[in-house]
This record gives sequence, structure tokens and C-alpha cells, in this order.
Amino acid sequence: MTAPPAIRPYRPEDREALDDICIRTAHNGQDSRPVYADPTIFPTIFAAPYVVLVPELAFVLDDGHGRAVGYILGTADTHRFVAEFRTKWLPVVADRYPEPTGPATIPDEEMIPLLHHPERMLVPEVAAYPAHLHIDLLPAWQGQGHGRGLMRAFLRALYDQGVDAVHLSMVTANTPARAFYDRLGFHRIDVPDPGPVTYLGRSTGELDTL
Repeated sequence: MTAPPAIRPYRPEDREALDDICIRTAHNGQDSRPVYADPTIFPTIFAAPYVVLVPELAFVLDDGHGRAVGYILGTADTHRFVAEFRTKWLPVVADRYPEPTGPATIPDEEMIPLLHHPERMLVPEVAAYPAHLHIDLLPAWQGQGHGRGLMRAFLRALYDQGVDAVHLSMVTANTPARAFYDRLGFHRIDVPDPGPVTYLGRSTGELDTL
């Protein structure tokens, strides 16, 4: 008998599926493969370092057959994560994605500098929200309450660690994502000149509102 979809902790064998989910949702919530020459840059920045450096804060939506079809991951301490990203993660992957030496000429070259400059995550205006997260689900699994369940699992894990608040940054143009975060109690954090992203935050408590 097929098991129902369920949220569970990340396992190392989920790594390939997480990379695929990230790639297929990375372009403003849509598939990045038609736009980027090497879309593996996305999980290299936004997924893999978290499950390598902070696996205990990674949760997946299991489709009932053992395959991850969505995930939430992040860190309880952005400052510590940035330091470990630079010292432990970047040396492993930097050679695969050389930093461009001039202005970007293709979309990939706009993303690669994000890999080489993890300190970009240290935004003074979000200091009161020390944790941060990334959440993605394959399109067929969106709109069914699974994102809410993933968020509840992640926030509970942060709360149990004594972390009071979490933030995220999202592409401002991704209006469906903004509506999702609004429903989950996130509010906008005012950051001067944020570029193409919006910063949102919320407390890790009050899980009964999710």
C-alpha cells in the first residue's frame, strides 16, 4: 500500500532530488533550465551547502515512495553559516564556477558572484532575525498545504534551539511566493536598496497561526 506524503528529516540519499527541486524552481519560482547554461549553480548556492553544513535543519516532503518533492532548509545562525560557507563549502566548489572578471553577459554570470561572496547574507537590518531559510516545492505539490507543513517543522526546530526569529529573501517579482509567506505570518523588513529581492521575517513561535 502506498504511504501518504509526509514531512521528514533530510537524509543524504535525498541530495540529488533536492538539487533537482532547486533547479526546477529557481527562476522566479519556475524552471531555470531554459534560461541558464548551467543551472547547477542554484543548488550549489541555495541548497547543497545547507544540507552539508546544517543537515539537522533540513526537512523534506516525501511523496510516499521515498522521493523528496519539496524541502525546507536553512540555518539558526546566519553569521556562523556565512563563515563556514567561506571556509568549508566554497573551497570545494569554487573551481567549478569561476567568478566572472567583467560585466555579466549571460544569466549564469549574474548568479556566480553570489557563490563567491557569501558575506552578502550579512544584512544589518535583519540582525534581529538570526536564522534564515529556503523553501521550495515542485509545482505539482504546491497549493496543497505541504509548504505550510514544512514551515511548521522548520520553525519548531528553530524554536526548540532557542532561536526567536527567522528571515528570508525572495525575488520580489515572485508574487505567488510573497502571497504564501504573507499567509504564514511573515512581514516585510525594510532594507535600503535591496535590489531585486524583498526581505521578510517572523518569529519562530506562535506556530498555532500556521
